[in-house]
Amino acid sequence: MNSYRRLTRYYAAPINVQWGFDNRTCGIRIPYSTPAARRIENRVPGVDCNPYLALAATLACAYLGIVEQLEPTEPLMGDAYSLPFAFARELEGAISQLAECAPIAEVLGEKFITAYCAVKQSEYIEYAKVISPWERKHLLLHV
Repeated sequence: MNSYRRLTRYYAAPINVQWGFDNRTCGIRIPYSTPAARRIENRVPGVDCNPYLALAATLACAYLGIVEQLEPTEPLMGDAYSLPFAFARELEGAISQLAECAPIAEVLGEKFITAYCAVKQSEYIEYAKVISPWERKHLLLHV
C-alpha cells in the first residue's frame, strides 16, 4: 500500500512504463555505460516489494513482449512526468487488473495469481479500515 504513495508526479518515482537512456523520470532506465557495463533498471517496484516477485514479473513481461513480438517505442528524451499515469491509482484497481490479465496468469500460473490477488485483497481490506493521522487531523477534527 505504501508503494502507491510514491507514485506521484515529480516524486523521484516513475508514473508510467516509458523507457529512456539515463532518464530517471521513466519506469525503465538504461544508464549511460560502456557495453560491458550495460544494464537495465526497472524503477517501478518500490523498496518494500518482494524482490523475487518483482524480478519474476519483470521477466514474465519481457517474455510476453518477445512472444507477442512487440516493438519497443522510441526512447523517451523528455520528462515522463508530463505523460498520463499508466498505473492504477490504488491497490484495489491494480489487483483487479492483475486478476483479469490472462497472459500473465498463463506465464506465472493461474493458481499463483488467484492466491496472490486474494492475499492482497485481504491486506487492502485491513488497510482501508485504518484512519490515518492525516485523515484524523484534516477530516475528523474539521467536520
